[in-house]
Amino acid sequence: MDFDGAAPDQWSRELSSYADRLGSLDKPDLIPLDEFYRNELPALIHARSPNPHITAPELVELMKWKLARGKWRPRLLDFVSSLDGEAVVSASRKAFEALPDVSRAVTELTVLKGVGPATAVLAAYAPGVAPFMSDEAMVASLGNAKDYTLKQYVKFASKLQGKAKELSSHEKTFTPSDVERALWSAAIGAELSSPARDRDSSVKSSKSSKRKRK
Repeated sequence: MDFDGAAPDQWSRELSSYADRLGSLDKPDLIPLDEFYRNELPALIHARSPNPHITAPELVELMKWKLARGKWRPRLLDFVSSLDGEAVVSASRKAFEALPDVSRAVTELTVLKGVGPATAVLAAYAPGVAPFMSDEAMVASLGNAKDYTLKQYVKFASKLQGKAKELSSHEKTFTPSDVERALWSAAIGAELSSPARDRDSSVKSSKSSKRKRK
């Protein structure tokens, strides 16, 4: 989807297709993990006001979501699973207090091993300020998905905040996190409909049939 040129109704369609695209990945754990990330965890965090934070087990579940929806990097899960509980509470509390300054917030979080600028922690707490930096959304908005730096995240967040404001001038209200999900959904939809994927599916089907005939 063209980040600058797509019409508002296309953004709405892609966002509405998000749940179906999640299911298309055929990852049974991803659906409940996404429910945890978008609905259950935000409620838990905000219920801890005036000192909102996340716990170590919640960070582990958040990392599982991130890796299930994107690229599987088991070492990151190992790092996060070994973090001290008090350190997670302290770092996340300071990060949330730093918002809406996303640069400060990310800096507070990245003292935790395995947690980088492409974390979903801030998005779980403040989807209207700090979107998750997925590869798909990075490619669509910035043209690449290899620069996982603080500088790149600040630029990414600003770009999605601007797009959310632009889209919200129409009938539907968009958050920066809605923009990210729409971009991710569009990228997965394009991948699912690509001729290359159809060829791969045909090859796999053919190999499976040959094995069955033997």
